[in-house]
Amino acid sequence: MSIFDDTRADILSREDSALEGRLPLAVEEIIEAELEYFNQSVSITNHNQIPDTPQIPIQNPTTWLKIPDVICCFVDMEGSTKLSASLHDKTTAKAYRLFTETAIRIFHKFGAAYIDIKGDGVFSLFNKNQPYTALAATISFKTFVNEHFTPKVQKMTEQYVGGHFGIEQKTVLVRRFGLKSYQNRTDRQNEVWAGKPINMAAKLASLSTNNRLWVSDRFFRNLKDERAIHSCGCPNGEKVQLWTKEDLSADSRFDFDTAYSLGSNWCEKHGKSFCSGLVKLDNEN
Repeated sequence: MSIFDDTRADILSREDSALEGRLPLAVEEIIEAELEYFNQSVSITNHNQIPDTPQIPIQNPTTWLKIPDVICCFVDMEGSTKLSASLHDKTTAKAYRLFTETAIRIFHKFGAAYIDIKGDGVFSLFNKNQPYTALAATISFKTFVNEHFTPKVQKMTEQYVGGHFGIEQKTVLVRRFGLKSYQNRTDRQNEVWAGKPINMAAKLASLSTNNRLWVSDRFFRNLKDERAIHSCGCPNGEKVQLWTKEDLSADSRFDFDTAYSLGSNWCEKHGKSFCSGLVKLDNEN
C-alpha cells in the first residue's frame, strides 16, 4: 500500500497540486524540516555513564549525549539461516526465543545499562568501569549456548546452530529518534548509538566461529586480573593463557589491528567463583 492510498487522512486531504512535483507535499515538508535541522548547530552534552533511557534526549532535535569508552557486548546466532520460518516455524520460533530471551535476561542480571535487539542478535552496553562484568556476562551466555542452546537445537533440527560473540569499547553519541508519541504509543521511536562500539562488536562477532569470543585490543587492555587471562588450572593443575592474539591488520573493516579470541567457557568446578570474582573487581574499583 502506498502513501497515495487511504493510509493517512492528513496526507490524502492535500490538494491535487501536492502531487505535481517529484514527491507529495507532505513528504517534501518532512524533508525540508529535517534539512533545516541539519543546517543548525548541534549541542553535545558529556555524560560519564550511560543514562537511563528516559534521560536520552528526543524532544530537542539538535541535542546529543556523548559517553566515553562504552563497552558493547554483541551476540547473535551462528547458522541461523538453517532455521526456516516457513518450513520449521515452531522449531524456529522456539530457537529464537531461547537464544534472544536468554541473552537479554543474562545481560540484565549482570546489570547492563542498556540492552537492545539488532537483527537476530542482542547487544548490551556497559559503562567503562564494568569491563570484568561485561566479560563475565558474555562468557556466561557463551557457556549457555555451548551447553544448552546448541545441543537442544541440534537435536530438534539436526543442524548446528551456535553463537557469535564480540566485545568492543569506544566513545558513543546517543539520542532518540522518531515520534515522541503516536496514538499513545512510543513504538515509533528508538535510541540511536552513533559511533564504533556496536558496529565493531558486531563485526568482531561475525569473525567468531566454534563458540569463540572475539574482543578488540581496546577492550582487552582493561583485563589485568589473572582470572580474566589464565585458566583455573583444571583438569591437571596447570594454568594456561586463555586468549589467542588475532591479526586484523589486513581487514579494512576495523580501525584497530589486533583482536583477541577466547574459546573456553566457565569451568564446571570453578566457573561460579571466577564469574563472581570478576564482577567484584568492578565493584572494588
